[in-house]
Amino acid sequence: MKCRIKRFVSVLAASAVAAASTSVIPVSAVGTADTFPFVIEGEDMEGASLWTQNYGPAPKDSSGKGFFYLTNSSGSFTVTVPEDGMYTIVVRAAQVLNAEGRDQTVSVNGVKRRLIMPYSEEWMDFSFGSFRLNKGENTIEFVNEYGYMAIDKVTVSVTPKHDYSVATAELTDKKATPEAKSLMAYLKSVYGQHIISGQQEIYGGGHKNNYEWENEFLEDLTGKVPAIRGVDFMNYNPLYGWDDGTTERCIEWATERNGIITASWHINIPKDFDNYTLGEPVGWQECSYKNYQSGEGSLSFDTRNVVIEGTKEYEYFQLAMKDLAEQLLRLQDAGVPVIWRPLHEAQGNEGNYPDGSAWFWWGDRGAETYKKIWKLLYTTLTEKYGLHNLIWEYNSYDYYNSATWYPGDEYVDIVAYDKYNVEYNRGDGKSSGPNLLAIPAKFDSLYALTNGKKMVAMAENDTIPALDNLLVEDAGWLYFCPWYDGGEDGGTAFLGTNYQDHLELKKIYQSEYCITLDELPADLYKNGGTSAPASKAVLYGDANCDGKVTVADAVLVKKYLADSKTAITAQGKANADVTGNGDGLKTDDAEMILKYCAGMIQLPKK
Repeated sequence: MKCRIKRFVSVLAASAVAAASTSVIPVSAVGTADTFPFVIEGEDMEGASLWTQNYGPAPKDSSGKGFFYLTNSSGSFTVTVPEDGMYTIVVRAAQVLNAEGRDQTVSVNGVKRRLIMPYSEEWMDFSFGSFRLNKGENTIEFVNEYGYMAIDKVTVSVTPKHDYSVATAELTDKKATPEAKSLMAYLKSVYGQHIISGQQEIYGGGHKNNYEWENEFLEDLTGKVPAIRGVDFMNYNPLYGWDDGTTERCIEWATERNGIITASWHINIPKDFDNYTLGEPVGWQECSYKNYQSGEGSLSFDTRNVVIEGTKEYEYFQLAMKDLAEQLLRLQDAGVPVIWRPLHEAQGNEGNYPDGSAWFWWGDRGAETYKKIWKLLYTTLTEKYGLHNLIWEYNSYDYYNSATWYPGDEYVDIVAYDKYNVEYNRGDGKSSGPNLLAIPAKFDSLYALTNGKKMVAMAENDTIPALDNLLVEDAGWLYFCPWYDGGEDGGTAFLGTNYQDHLELKKIYQSEYCITLDELPADLYKNGGTSAPASKAVLYGDANCDGKVTVADAVLVKKYLADSKTAITAQGKANADVTGNGDGLKTDDAEMILKYCAGMIQLPKK
């Protein structure tokens, strides 16, 4: 408990810098000075001109002399702040050119953000969202890329902090296992105060069947192992049915190493679905999880039929769920709960049928079909197969219509976003290398999706955000989880230097803010994770409780045995009882530690 109190205090201290921005602060804009919320008339911005009539219906009752019409020139102003912090930019604006909405761009310190502004003949308050402003002078500019937005005035205000306390720890499955309830309670207890480290494992035979490659790499680099292990149940299916030991690794990770499991499901379909006979094996080369227009998916598999009884697609999906449930039931029987993320990235690339841009088949027929498939999966696994060890995590986006894809609060426990912004949509003003942004606008969008009622996670990512960005930008992601490392070439390797800043990686892993495997509580799956970290309670021979067994531990035990005045904590006494038989500290315990340090013996494990 002492460790957790220390961590909480340190995080509060780190957050105090960001919180300082909530006071009234002097601001400058084109030679004027004011306090927050700061307001500037559109026509007073640098580069702006005065308009009273635009090219269409003109809004009335301008707050100043008129307005600025964003056409050939841009309008900008400067804001000076004493500390780094988050600020919201809202324009009182009108847009009468495009009834379906029109893209508008704001640039903050040279980094652009583009949003679709709705059609409006009257003034409306249009928010560009929250931005990080840096200590000193910041430049805000409305850029003419698509333009034709009438700007009456601009307001810059301090962004309120998220209320993480409103997130629920209640699971949607009322029959949830005690282990699932306990894990969910723990997640809630650290949400907004810490971020949990995670790492996706490679599946199949990658890394020459060394499924610990990523964890070993991270431990060598940072001295720490991630708390969450990401897996994929894609290989348990009615087609090639390849068992790569995923279930066994999940059980070992949770029951022997006291870690957390999150799982996705790249469920495949036969490419030649027309000529596929239900239940027959098909080689993995003839399968795909891509959409029907990708050139890799099945042209004859109609996703809409998945929820229609009697269709071939429905029967296939039933077989797929049966194979999946067999593995998940093994986890449930072993007392292992799962942060379950099926049917992920459904809206990827906006995935609106009939444009075929969805990455995966489960999203290629639009939001309504997708939600029906989600609900079918939820009810089948919970009601038909009696699976109650699942914490249901929904993968969302922040597009203007993303809310239409949300299955509903009664079917979702956690919402998540997959961060990939090294190659595209960087937002940091750079063209290559790690992208350390905490993407607070994405977090804000997912938080708003459920009004903060569901915890928000970064279920997949390339670059792990920088610690400073996470704290200052109030992006309280529940956990991060880089995708598996495709190799050691740095180009496809998500742990390589093309994607990770190794100094920042070490900094966050070793910080008080980040929770690693050794810091998970011993009662993670029993009492909501309220006890001390398990690793410091089970390491035999570790007399000084530093997470290592060294000669120093043997010396400490010998001193204790020779002189009753030498103090060893109660926890240290238990750890130093090397034989683990509860008989206290004996001389042979010190001798066993020395032999272990010399490489002569192995210490027993609890």
